[in-house]
Amino acid sequence: CDKKSFLYLVGTQLDFSDGLPNAARVPKWVKMLLAIVLLPACVGAGRALWLVIRASGGADTTWVPFLAGAACWLVVFVLLPKPMWIYVFGHELTHALWTWLFGGRVKRFKATANGGHVVVSKTNFLIALAPYFFPVYAVLVLLGFGIGHWLWDWSAFRGWFHLLLGVAYAFHLTLTWHILQTRQTDITSQGWLFSAVIIFLGNVGVLLVGIPLLTDRGSLLTSLGSWLKYTGEAFHSLARIF
Repeated sequence: CDKKSFLYLVGTQLDFSDGLPNAARVPKWVKMLLAIVLLPACVGAGRALWLVIRASGGADTTWVPFLAGAACWLVVFVLLPKPMWIYVFGHELTHALWTWLFGGRVKRFKATANGGHVVVSKTNFLIALAPYFFPVYAVLVLLGFGIGHWLWDWSAFRGWFHLLLGVAYAFHLTLTWHILQTRQTDITSQGWLFSAVIIFLGNVGVLLVGIPLLTDRGSLLTSLGSWLKYTGEAFHSLARIF
């Protein structure tokens, strides 16, 4: 790609990479220091997620079909061939969506069962790492049901919605974990520690936003406020140690 374009590529071994020029990259040592600074935020996010899950534990109409959908997908994942074309398409689509979100342009898009690529006009660490924390198919299920509910009142199908959401989210988790077993240039280009921190915070952040909205237990402000509170406590504990 030219100097103003960035390539996100998936090959036959599912190696996702970018063509970001070295001069445009933030040095990895800077990202490593930032990752270390953000570790207390990971602790705070984990504690906040546990609190949110406990507060929503009695939401049977949500969790039962959601977990049933996740279990159905796990059976497919273990026993049947993995639908890699669907995953590759979603991976590259996520790169494209986050590029548009940051005002960039998508110049080329390709996805097949054996690989694919997307060429975009700009990049950053969120665009590079978004496929590992943004469950694009779960978001599409959410948008589809939201539009259908708004137009035709799909309240009677809420159980099916949570079932499909469980399938989509389990799809995201299992296949993301599957491709992370091989070397991913998206990850190595950002640094392992920095990528791990951003992916962890992104995945937990999605749950901290999604669980209160789906279960109607607690509030989004309470969820995010708990994250901020526990992160502050983690920083305070470190300050006392040092």
